[in-house]
Amino acid sequence: MTTATTASPKKVFTGVVRASYVNVFNTKFNDLSGKDEYSLMILIPKKDKETVSKIKKAIDFAREGKWKDKTPKGFSTTFKDGDDEEHLPEAVEVGDEPYTGHYFMNLKTSTKPGIVDRNLDKIIDESTFRSGDYCRISIMAFAYDQKGNRGISFALHNIQVLKKGEPLGGQSRAEDDFDVVDEDDDDMDFLD
Repeated sequence: MTTATTASPKKVFTGVVRASYVNVFNTKFNDLSGKDEYSLMILIPKKDKETVSKIKKAIDFAREGKWKDKTPKGFSTTFKDGDDEEHLPEAVEVGDEPYTGHYFMNLKTSTKPGIVDRNLDKIIDESTFRSGDYCRISIMAFAYDQKGNRGISFALHNIQVLKKGEPLGGQSRAEDDFDVVDEDDDDMDFLD
């Protein structure tokens, strides 16, 4: 599907993933890093064995490059199992959609990611890419060792938006919440 080649074993081009917590058009301050960052969570279907394999290989390559054959105590990764209660976000329970049957990853970058559509046209309109939409992304694995926290994370590089999906996050559309109200409507009598 992609014609891109991997310059490094740490770089991954995913198959189709679902986006959540989309914050890729403007930065948001991250209290932990102390930086303004772009961020995105992706949901990776477990049945996409190729993408899962590439991510695991990138994790191993970055880990071996940093710590050789010894995995440090307390080692963690941002690649999490959506069916494992220990790794789910606070408000999510095992079996909750859309995590069931997926892995998920939180991705960040201080550099604005490139965002294109199916035809490789640049996307600048924020309404074009929202939580719940489907995309492909490129990411880069890196090792971190800060204040006793050691592991592998992934930096977000670029995004190709492929298809609209059902919105995630419980936000309804205004058009779905309200009915049309005529000026003559009895409910408008209080305005007189």
